[in-house]
Amino acid sequence: MSTDPSQSQPVSVLRTGMPAWGKALIGALLAVAVAVVWVMDDWLSESFTVDTRTRAELRLVLYAGNIEAELQRTQIVPILLARDPVLREALQNSNYASISQLLIGLQSEVGAASIELLDTSGRVVAATDRNRLGSVRGSEALFIEARRANDTIFNVRQRDSGGYGFAYARAIRSGSQVLGVVTVEVDLAQFERSWSGFSDAVAVLDSEGRIVLATEPRWRGRTEAEALAMRDAPTAIEWALRYTADLAGRGPDAFLSNEAVLRSETRVQHRGWRLISYTTYDGVREKVNGVLALIIMGFALLLAMVFYLFSRRAYSQSALFEQESVELRQLNLRLQREIAAREKVQKELTVAEQTLAQSSKLAVLGEMSAAVSHELNQPLAAMKTYLAGARLLMTRRRTEEAMVSFQRIDDLIDRMGAITRQLKSFARKGGDAFAAIDIRDCVTEALTMMEPRLRERRVLVVRTLPKDPVRVMGDRLRIEQVLINLMRNAVDATQNVNAPQIDLILTQGDTVTLTIKDNGTGIRDIDKIFEPFHTTKGAGDGVGLGLAISSGIVADHGGRLTARNLPEGGAAFEIALPVLAEAGQDAVGHSSV
Repeated sequence: MSTDPSQSQPVSVLRTGMPAWGKALIGALLAVAVAVVWVMDDWLSESFTVDTRTRAELRLVLYAGNIEAELQRTQIVPILLARDPVLREALQNSNYASISQLLIGLQSEVGAASIELLDTSGRVVAATDRNRLGSVRGSEALFIEARRANDTIFNVRQRDSGGYGFAYARAIRSGSQVLGVVTVEVDLAQFERSWSGFSDAVAVLDSEGRIVLATEPRWRGRTEAEALAMRDAPTAIEWALRYTADLAGRGPDAFLSNEAVLRSETRVQHRGWRLISYTTYDGVREKVNGVLALIIMGFALLLAMVFYLFSRRAYSQSALFEQESVELRQLNLRLQREIAAREKVQKELTVAEQTLAQSSKLAVLGEMSAAVSHELNQPLAAMKTYLAGARLLMTRRRTEEAMVSFQRIDDLIDRMGAITRQLKSFARKGGDAFAAIDIRDCVTEALTMMEPRLRERRVLVVRTLPKDPVRVMGDRLRIEQVLINLMRNAVDATQNVNAPQIDLILTQGDTVTLTIKDNGTGIRDIDKIFEPFHTTKGAGDGVGLGLAISSGIVADHGGRLTARNLPEGGAAFEIALPVLAEAGQDAVGHSSV
């Protein structure tokens, strides 16, 4: 039996031409490659998992804000309807001929799912859905609780179709007598439809852990554990992958329909509700595998270079190994072809990375669109409420009060314009919303937006600002929002003063302190001034959320918002923020508007 020299000689070259240290070097390279791939797999998996989880949590915060805004906006409607003399007179006279049409018109303005008017027996006497007229709801918990309570009642009830309905109810009274009940249903199903456009599975749980909203219809009415249990039996390969991930101490949080997912959760500021989402884990593994492929290719190129060096050393050996050198050259050619193939793969990976970068940009644009929607949602909701109130006032020929609502709508439009300008600026600059800002610029911008109202009320504004910049780290738009809110409160507090005046004093020491003083009537119940829904203004002038929101914004910037009454009369609000950098005492200049 003969032996082919072309197959046997390269083996002899490897045995005689490669020294022991060369073999040790190759073995060390292989060991290092295995160790690096193992460590990088752990580190990259954790890093990309954190990034994916953070994006999911940001989306949850936006979803929770939309739900809270929708609930708060709809909660005001039954309060207004319970005070409506038209509905009260209709219940007293049992004349409901035009009430349904009135409710239909109001529904289109406030965006509620449905509105119903019930008499004392629980019979539906007027409704936006005329098919419900005449139905009796006297035994339902929402009607019974609304009759007993003096406040607005919120209720969640399961529909025959399998979903859930969310409604507010309030009793209409004449003195101590209950005339009837008005119910307003909140359209939360719209969020399910909007969530279905993303790959995440999203669900809302009430205080008892029951799922009331979900992108998966079969989850409704179940607990989270019961929903996760609704999956097909995994295959043997899937069981093996799960077991491997558990041994490694990392991987997905759960398996949804036999698919690995990451779980995120946030709270909805409404009756202990929670919002959860499940994000697919496949994207994380794809990113990790892409980077590991590059690392493995780098080690392969390094190993190919080592072999190339040893092949050159073998080429310089004596003529006895010339035939082996020819075959080594052929081996080099094969290695070069392999390197060329790997370079081609590297180019394809570069194209893939560029595609992933473009996808990331599109994802950021989607998140910014959601942020714009979240920032504009509350002004839009307030505008709808003011328009509804103005329409009722115009109907009753109370034009002066209606003009006040129109002025507030105009202010909200200006504010929305400011939001879009700031967001456009943010989009051009890139980066985070927090940046180094000059508080003096925020004061100037806030005064510019308040100038028409200050001129209308003839308010004297005295500014005491340093000549040099006073810098802090923060979100300029949100800080301006706080300043405008405080100045509006100061203007309202001085409306009955003969010579209204507002002082703005900016100082810098261990902290940056901005004081806003007025010579108005002072603050009643100063201990409750920052509580939500606490207001000293008349009905229709505010809902008591401005100072609570302002305090939260300042706290988000690491600062503190405080209030006090002045001995000489009036009130003062102080905003204390951390200093961005050490600065000397600035000279102070005075100006007035």
